[in-house]
Amino acid sequence: VQLQASGGGLVQAGDSLRLSCAASGRTFSMYVMAWFRQAPGKERELVSVIGRNGASTDYADSVKGRFTISRSNLKNTLYLQMNSLKSEDTAVYYCAATLTIYSRAQAVNNYDSWGQGTQVTVSS
Repeated sequence: VQLQASGGGLVQAGDSLRLSCAASGRTFSMYVMAWFRQAPGKERELVSVIGRNGASTDYADSVKGRFTISRSNLKNTLYLQMNSLKSEDTAVYYCAATLTIYSRAQAVNNYDSWGQGTQVTVSS
């Protein structure tokens, strides 16, 4: 599956952004989907993951209560609604897809396809 992320930008602390990830090439609903992020000098980290039908979701502790992951299998699109943004949320955000089972979807190495990344910069 090919992934195209969009929606990043430069915002102020406390603002909101909505990232989107358009998928093409294979049946989107086959994939567990996730958002990762990578800040300069840091490893890529899992932000949030969502199951194939959208019923199961998980979040990194640092974003719980502020970020919401969702998907539309009709539109072949993954979303990440980010509210109350903080400077520490500054990173390149990547969407990713995996065919593995949901319980193994926390590990970055289990992801088969990646979007190109979209920059999110939060100024304090």
